[in-house]
Amino acid sequence: MAAELIRSYQTRADQALDRRLPSTDLHPSDLHRAMRYAVLGGGKRIRPVLVYATGAAVGALPDALDGSACAVEFIHAYSLIHDDLPAMDNDDLRHGQPTCHRAFGEALAILAGDALQALAFQVLGQDATLIADPVIRLRMLGVLAQAAGSRGMVGGQAIDLAAVGRELTLAELENMHIHKTGALIRASVLLGALSQPTVESAVLERLDHYAKCIGLAFQIRDDILDVIGDTTTLGKPQGSDRALAKPTYPALLGLDGAREHARLLHQEALASLQPLGSKAEALRWIASYIVERAY
Repeated sequence: MAAELIRSYQTRADQALDRRLPSTDLHPSDLHRAMRYAVLGGGKRIRPVLVYATGAAVGALPDALDGSACAVEFIHAYSLIHDDLPAMDNDDLRHGQPTCHRAFGEALAILAGDALQALAFQVLGQDATLIADPVIRLRMLGVLAQAAGSRGMVGGQAIDLAAVGRELTLAELENMHIHKTGALIRASVLLGALSQPTVESAVLERLDHYAKCIGLAFQIRDDILDVIGDTTTLGKPQGSDRALAKPTYPALLGLDGAREHARLLHQEALASLQPLGSKAEALRWIASYIVERAY
């Protein structure tokens, strides 16, 4: 049942993203084509799904969640475009197809990422389907801005680049990924929860802790898959972290140690959801998927 619900959220996200992306009929068409390629060309839609699943857990209607779901995915897509660039990870594949800069050239890819970042905040600020309360809308904008900026995802990427070739402690590695991967996952959960204006602060805190745990578990699983996966299944080059001498959980803890660390985070995430009862079943399914996924 939860798996079917997740698939329905993924379909809803794809449709909402398509409606909010500029048409290729609009000038400049090449830029809009690159934006649509990067967003609609594949992906698990974990972040939009988290928005929908969290909103459902606190009683928000799906129509009130589409804008937030699209905003976080636009930020995520922009980050992937930039992460793949020659100055960053220099990757050729994303979702099993050429990365945006390989398909459209480096300059247009950079601009597509820039435009998607701006579009995320435009949607969150102007989308008519979102909650009308201006105080909550402003809070949502702040949540996404912090998660995307120097104290969140971009800051985590900067820490990651500076850590290449170095051996980090577990605390340092977790701090990096709380920012790089975890910040946007936490924002997804918070945006979903804030779409219900009556949600209690204690519930927000529990949901935020759940998001922190699954954000770290997501990165651990990514690191594990970089070791044990294959390029065809992953849709991106296998072993790229090792080739770039990046610090990872398997390198620090070993494969078994990394798996155990993810398992403990999974248990902690589930414990955070206990007061929500059956309303959080989709969030529980996502947590399990994150630590068991094959790509």
